[in-house]
Amino acid sequence: MKVAIYCRLSEEDKNKRSQTDDSESIQNQKSMLIKYAVERDWEVYHIYSDDDYAGADRNRPDFSKLLADAEARKFDIVLCKSQSRFTRELEMVEKYIHDLFPIWGIRFISVIDNADTAVKGNKKARQINGLINEWYLEGLSESIKSVFKEKKENGVHIGAFALYGYAKNPEQKGHLIIDDEAAEVVREVFNLFAQGYGKSAIARMLNDRGIPNPTEYKRRKGLRYSEAKGRNSTLWRYFSIADMLENEMYIGNMVQGKYKSVSYKSKVNKPCPRDEWVIVENTHEPIIDRELWNRVQELRSQKAKPFGDTGKIGIFTKKAKCMNCDYNMLTAKNRGKHYLRCGTRHIAKDSCIGSFISVLKLEQVVLTQLKDLIDEYLNKSELTRRLEFSDKTQASINKCKSTLQAYQRRFDECSKAVKDLYLDKTRGIITEDDFIGLSKDFHTERDRLKLSIESTENELSALNDRLNTSDDKADLLAKYLDVKTLTREHVDTLIEMIYIGQTNPETKERPVEIHWNF
Repeated sequence: MKVAIYCRLSEEDKNKRSQTDDSESIQNQKSMLIKYAVERDWEVYHIYSDDDYAGADRNRPDFSKLLADAEARKFDIVLCKSQSRFTRELEMVEKYIHDLFPIWGIRFISVIDNADTAVKGNKKARQINGLINEWYLEGLSESIKSVFKEKKENGVHIGAFALYGYAKNPEQKGHLIIDDEAAEVVREVFNLFAQGYGKSAIARMLNDRGIPNPTEYKRRKGLRYSEAKGRNSTLWRYFSIADMLENEMYIGNMVQGKYKSVSYKSKVNKPCPRDEWVIVENTHEPIIDRELWNRVQELRSQKAKPFGDTGKIGIFTKKAKCMNCDYNMLTAKNRGKHYLRCGTRHIAKDSCIGSFISVLKLEQVVLTQLKDLIDEYLNKSELTRRLEFSDKTQASINKCKSTLQAYQRRFDECSKAVKDLYLDKTRGIITEDDFIGLSKDFHTERDRLKLSIESTENELSALNDRLNTSDDKADLLAKYLDVKTLTREHVDTLIEMIYIGQTNPETKERPVEIHWNF
């Protein structure tokens, strides 16, 4: 029997001798499990070890390798100190220990809690262990949240990185001190804005002087900061200046809790409303004094007001992007007229070709294309068009249903065949090698069928949606037959995104690509 040993560092034991050595916990697990295998004359195929990884982390490197090798049937047994070392999630226990491992012909054993898939009646104990571990994860998450909440309310900094302009105090955990080099840039940004410079102009000045943006600055300081996505990731941008100018951290207030996790099982975070933020005043030395801060906030408030009485500013906000660099286009005003311009073009030299269009011109383009769409869609006899669409769609739905039933019948047959083979193997009717060979084809076909079923179900759902919404679409477009002037509500309802290109020097035409919401 070939045995795969899996070890994982527990959350409670992080007693590591050095950055390169395994923890004492890992070493102890290895010694105990190797002895357990030798006493039973099992051959140790490989030792898989994940040090400093949580039991709920599904992306552990050696854990993933173990599962891949298990599916490839490279060993017969998975041996762990306890079931929680393998996983703390009940879902993963059911998926692998109770479902896939038996199909792959792999036995699971955990020494401390006596879990063994070869022992009849042991399944309930394993499920109870899984449930307890699941509760442990949830309880641990709530406990950590409670500790972090208390620290936030006490003004203790708990972030992985200090805000640009600050550094973590090496002598006092959770306290920020001023980073003089970056703080000078912060003061300059606030002073320039107070003198009347715009956010894009300030970004361009910093970029022209080669001053790294906050992300690049952290990387140069040797911090393991995540790579910024998109082009020109080292450049200062309009929004990085805007975020800085409204951040109360720069006047000595600790601001935390802007985001929270969706679930204790997920690393996905979502933004919180401002009234849920945790703000504690005077927790660290300010970079910006109150007088300058108040002046800047007053100017920000003035600049946030719409230009004039036309109401045109804002109707394309976050709906128009530069076709070249894919960044949002910014609003501008010149001699009483309103424009959209590429944000990247104005923050660094030679960074983008620079898309540019007047708000009035873009509105005319949108209205023209909208009218063409409406004419094309509603041009047919309405009754004829709807009947043709319904008949074709219903035929496609019926075909999908028939295909789905055929896939499902074959899937059930494959599942039953695998279970029958496994029972034959456990009864000694067929050998393990025969089981692995025969079940592999059924398992492969079942996986293929599962994908086909999912794809057909998605297609069926889409067809039903089309059938149910076709009339709604016609009614929606009909509402805009007589629209002469666009509003923000029109843009939000009808348009997903607009891409603006650079004017063709020969034709003088400016490409405008509209992605509609229907």
